[in-house]
Amino acid sequence: MKTPCRINVGLKLLVDTKGHKVLFAEATKEVVDFLFTLLSLPVATVIRLLSKNDMVGCLGQLCESVENLTTTLSGEGGYVKGVVTYMIMDNLEVKPMSTISSISVLNRFNIKEVGVLEEKVLLKASLESNTVLTNVFLGKKKT
Repeated sequence: MKTPCRINVGLKLLVDTKGHKVLFAEATKEVVDFLFTLLSLPVATVIRLLSKNDMVGCLGQLCESVENLTTTLSGEGGYVKGVVTYMIMDNLEVKPMSTISSISVLNRFNIKEVGVLEEKVLLKASLESNTVLTNVFLGKKKT
């Protein structure tokens, strides 16, 4: 009997603890391929019929990311290249990660002190809102 193949699908979250917001998640090829595979499910057909403004949650951003990223043309399979680390934003936009893109995110969220940032490991996700990572892993802010 074959042993099931296990894939590391953990994510590292960069969290602004002061602003109570997930800035982005660092992800491997396997995680991005998993997210993009969700679009091959029957729900993706319905999503493609809707305009981006008509969609609920983050699936529209995920669809757009598939269209914007170069797919693998090598023998490794999947949707994206394995040698690249990817950045998954709170709205599930996916893009290649680099030092410059990370600094750009910090600037966009007006992060002045790196001491307010914390790394967390992501174990599961939800597709029910436009701020998936923040809602699932930090909970909603109490008013």
